[in-house]
Amino acid sequence: MSRRGEALGSWGLALTGLCWLAPGQAWAACQIRSAVGLNFANYNPTSPLPLDTVGSITYLCLLQLTPMTIDLGPGHSGNLTNRRMRGPTSNTLEYNLYVDATRLRVWGNGVSGTSRYGPVIPVLAIDVTVPIYGRIPAQQTVPAGAYSDTLVMTMTF
Repeated sequence: MSRRGEALGSWGLALTGLCWLAPGQAWAACQIRSAVGLNFANYNPTSPLPLDTVGSITYLCLLQLTPMTIDLGPGHSGNLTNRRMRGPTSNTLEYNLYVDATRLRVWGNGVSGTSRYGPVIPVLAIDVTVPIYGRIPAQQTVPAGAYSDTLVMTMTF
């Protein structure tokens, strides 16, 4: 449904976490505890301003004394620097995710000009919440409807 150029619908982003366990271990040294997906709410294609939102990843580390990183995959687009959500009738809506509030450093895997979270030496036995900054660029002509993407999150330690 479209009203005066406003695209109505839910702009969601689901994050899926991966954590590798070595054989014989009952609990990995670090684990993703939760991920709060980004919800962009209503996007207005006639607005001159981008649409920003924030999600988060919460992780916990035990017995981890070496640096760890968190990478985000490219999603459906297959491109870290040009992510796209899928919408009605195969339409796409450009967006991206950032490690910084200024939204200058694209969150990826450290290649192709992207950044990763870390490396950091984790705080032990305390949940750490890391913000994920999202942005949909302004003035994209798209039909109204729900747009979404799913990314793989990889924690390396």
